[in-house]
Amino acid sequence: MSIALPSGTTRPTRGRTLRESLRRVADAAVTPLSVDDVLDVFHPLRGGRESLQGRIVSVTPETAESATILIKPGRDWAGHVPGQYVRIGVDVDGVRLWRTYSLTHGPRRDRCISITVKAIPGGVVSNHLVHAVKVGSMVQLEQAEGEFVLPQPMPAKLLLVTAGSGITPVIGMLRNLFSRRLAPAVDITLVHVNQNADTAIFRDELRAHGDSGRITLVERYDDVHGLLDVSDLADLVPDLDERLAYACGPAGLLDALEAHHAERGLALTTERFRTVLVEPAGDGQSGGTVTFADGRTIEADGATPILDAAEEAGVLMPSGCRMGICMGCVIPMTDGAVRDLRNGAVTVAVPGETGSAGVPIQTCISAAAGACHIDEGARSR
Repeated sequence: MSIALPSGTTRPTRGRTLRESLRRVADAAVTPLSVDDVLDVFHPLRGGRESLQGRIVSVTPETAESATILIKPGRDWAGHVPGQYVRIGVDVDGVRLWRTYSLTHGPRRDRCISITVKAIPGGVVSNHLVHAVKVGSMVQLEQAEGEFVLPQPMPAKLLLVTAGSGITPVIGMLRNLFSRRLAPAVDITLVHVNQNADTAIFRDELRAHGDSGRITLVERYDDVHGLLDVSDLADLVPDLDERLAYACGPAGLLDALEAHHAERGLALTTERFRTVLVEPAGDGQSGGTVTFADGRTIEADGATPILDAAEEAGVLMPSGCRMGICMGCVIPMTDGAVRDLRNGAVTVAVPGETGSAGVPIQTCISAAAGACHIDEGARSR
């Protein structure tokens, strides 16, 4: 006797049914865990995980205060374009903190990825990665992002201006270009600025590129040459107006370069590690208090992002790029006011008027503008 199936359905295959039965038996055997939980312990880099992880393969010092971290990502890593960045979640003293770092390489045969981190005074994650992290440690990863990538096809002439750790996305571009068997014929000038020679990341590698004729390297050191005046750029690079320009470094340098290139009618692509902030406003908007979901309250000035103020007080906060782009830090404000540090705009939440869920705010670019209450355990989109 045959049984007719409803229209549009298919009979399950014996193999699939067997797999599903075995899965149920295995899940029951490890209850209250699941098979996925067990696999995560013994094979954390497997594909199909709910979250992407990576294992630290090596930590190589670059300078006294910087190091390159080589990471083996899970199988679901989708790759990247040189110049892009990756969000990394690092557990420090039992607290998971997220930071964003540029990828410092092109595609590798071993599928590993690398970041080069400069330890920032007081920086919890940067100091941990440079000075304390152990080989074999696991980190959380998100897929690569960012628009700071070279154009295709490549221009005939290219100008790269970097300062300090701003070299990190650019070294990835250069390594990718020069690893190709048939590298494109591009005339590249790199103006690289550092406080002194000892703090210059990738100094020897860049000099080797310069000595080989792959690039024209212009090294600038504050202790020798003084601070770079962008008005001198045309003297350092005589054919400046013929070059497509990319720049990465501190906000002050990028601001000056953008004004300089705009005045000359030249195109410039920049990468900022932190957003540009305006000065605190008056009229009672110079700061305030931030009260968290558990009732804790901290004082916060009008120039410090709520994300930074909270982390300094030991409050675990969601975060991402820390420059107002990725939306990884968005949480609801249920009461009070905050000020957007990029443009001075004030966002207000009034209980009973703005909805029970509150108003979503970006904590990485918002400062307290009076008393405000946030729910750091919730996420808004």
